[in-house]
Amino acid sequence: MEPYEVKDIALADTGLKRIKWAQSQMSVLATIKKRFNEEQPLKNIRISACLHVTTETAVLMITLKSGGANPVLCASNPLSTQDDVAASLVQDYQIPVFAIRGIDSKGYYQHIERTLECEPQITMDDGADLVTTVHSHRKEYIKNIIGGTEETTTGVIRLRSMEKEGVLQYPIIAVNDALTKHLFDNRYGTGQSTIDGLFRATNILLAGKIVVICGYGWCGRGVANRARGMGARVIVTEIDPLKALEAIMDGFQVIKINEAAKIGDIFITLTGNKNVISRNEFILMKNRAVLANAGHFNTEIDIPELEKVAKRKEEARNGVVSYILPNQKQLFLLVEGRLLNLAAAEGHPASVMDMSFADQALSVEYLIKEANLLSKRVYPVPAGIDQQVATLKLKSMGIEIDELTVEQRKYLESWQEGT
Repeated sequence: MEPYEVKDIALADTGLKRIKWAQSQMSVLATIKKRFNEEQPLKNIRISACLHVTTETAVLMITLKSGGANPVLCASNPLSTQDDVAASLVQDYQIPVFAIRGIDSKGYYQHIERTLECEPQITMDDGADLVTTVHSHRKEYIKNIIGGTEETTTGVIRLRSMEKEGVLQYPIIAVNDALTKHLFDNRYGTGQSTIDGLFRATNILLAGKIVVICGYGWCGRGVANRARGMGARVIVTEIDPLKALEAIMDGFQVIKINEAAKIGDIFITLTGNKNVISRNEFILMKNRAVLANAGHFNTEIDIPELEKVAKRKEEARNGVVSYILPNQKQLFLLVEGRLLNLAAAEGHPASVMDMSFADQALSVEYLIKEANLLSKRVYPVPAGIDQQVATLKLKSMGIEIDELTVEQRKYLESWQEGT
């Protein structure tokens, strides 16, 4: 068997150009790569990575390899793979990749299995499919694993559930929860790239439309604000009273999903949960309503129920399926309910992924250094890494900030001095 599986190795030249473009936008990783190359902190470390195979991920893999690691990459979503990037990583950087855009579920999990054959010491995950595969039926690999990282909200939820049940067998750093990740990647990256995916899939005019945002976490905030900025009227649905209150304070209308279903033109789910939009909502929706998902898995829109409700379906345009209900009402599902920003567009801009993947690279280094001190649980990204990434990002932008004086630092550390 080939030590990789990509769609077409001949696509490598196009992929290389796109990787180099992403590199030009990722100055923080460039700084880390330079240090990694000199210090070799990851020397001979075997890494299995299950991430979206995009240009930005390619830059991360190249950075890890520069630090001495031996990374192997597979896709964390069947529709997020950029086939030319996968080919270039194999041909130009000698990094094994198992990823083909549009592969079926069986092939997807076979690729995860192939990625694990390197007997990893570190796992890098985006949704926790890799970790759960190891824990469920590839337990023989656990003995070699030092620790892992997790990139997404959905994955962190799954891993914390594993920790709570006492089944997690090695430490995981929740990269998703780093301030330099969720404050920027989730809010600005998801905000921009989700709207980009919506436009590419539909070419729809957003101004004047009623957009329903299901979930007001950091990703939901980002998409809600970008949609409002494009002239849409935005409605938020939530289950968390604090997030609902925040959405109201931010100027959005908050109502229940069954009420929003009656008036919405475009629905975007960002909850990390399942069946957020289901049969009851489908029946209530207006003709030609658009259904899209920006959460990690394609479970947020209850597609099996949509299939049952509809009397037939047909392709409306590339990536858009029209479900025709018995009353002739049409509902448009985008890119099979998978991640809209990656399945219909190119994902986050490289400059914002620069920070998220810097968190990943430095967290891997931290795991290797501190492995003996960590227990089998989910850890936050160390505050020092967050500060380092933010500092490097500001420096790359040519921005300087003030520092505390000795007097100010002493004042903040003291309790004696008051008014």
